[in-house]
Amino acid sequence: MSILAALSRWFATEAAASFTERDVRCVSASGLHRMAYTEWGERDNPNVLVCVHGLTRNSRDFDDLARAMATDYRVICPDVVGRGRSEWLRDPSSYGLAQYVADMTVLLARLDVEAVHWFGTSMGGLIGMLIASQDDSPIARLVLNDVGPVITGESLKRIGEYVGRAPKFDTYEDAEKYIRLVSAPFGALSDAQWRHLTEFSLRHAADGRLEMRYDPGIGDSFRQATSFQDIDLWPIYDRIRCPTLAVRGADSDLLKPETLLAMAARGPRPQTVEIANVGHAPMFMEAEQISIVREFLLAA
Repeated sequence: MSILAALSRWFATEAAASFTERDVRCVSASGLHRMAYTEWGERDNPNVLVCVHGLTRNSRDFDDLARAMATDYRVICPDVVGRGRSEWLRDPSSYGLAQYVADMTVLLARLDVEAVHWFGTSMGGLIGMLIASQDDSPIARLVLNDVGPVITGESLKRIGEYVGRAPKFDTYEDAEKYIRLVSAPFGALSDAQWRHLTEFSLRHAADGRLEMRYDPGIGDSFRQATSFQDIDLWPIYDRIRCPTLAVRGADSDLLKPETLLAMAARGPRPQTVEIANVGHAPMFMEAEQISIVREFLLAA
């Protein structure tokens, strides 16, 4: 390997190992708000991967995936409004897919690229489905992580029981125990992985105690928007035309096996994968899981 090639490889590896924190100004019915995001890889790379998290999670869930993909992509991981470093909405009733799609459209315009690849976990997958179903969609490849066109009432009820109702914690250890409990479907993560997820899920409240790093108003909006009955999004799914990968946690209560089977036969006719010993949802912190995404996205 020449010295120039070696230096290029070194710089690419260094860029992949770090990220920059940025934000973009968006708007809701009650005013402006800032949506934060992390950016990995070379900023002038035209190949962009957008990774969007689930209902109560945040952009730092994707650190391992982003680090692995950043040698090939400019990786963008937003904190959906009301979560992580993003601002909270003045009117919590605005939390919902319409607002999230609008915010992501602003983010995509900020990136100034014609097309992106999209990895969406749960809620992030629903946002991706909605954008990918539009005419002239910028999503060229789509990964749906444990979500599809049928959202089960069973899973909505389970999520509705805890979202926005987390207690405050006196110690980090108490907080991690709680997060391990409500996030048990993520599977058998290592202690280091649980510590990572816990660290970026917390913030200090005004009284000095620890609290979850998302707006509790998201829970009220979620419960008001759902009747804990199955939600049918087949008409949206059937309009998707880009190459798609649908991933299911084998023990998931949100994406049922019969739904995954039906997905494979209609709409974008995705590739499908099930990940053993995981419920809702696979976290893609393991090399074996990351390789599934890498193989699909780089097949183009």
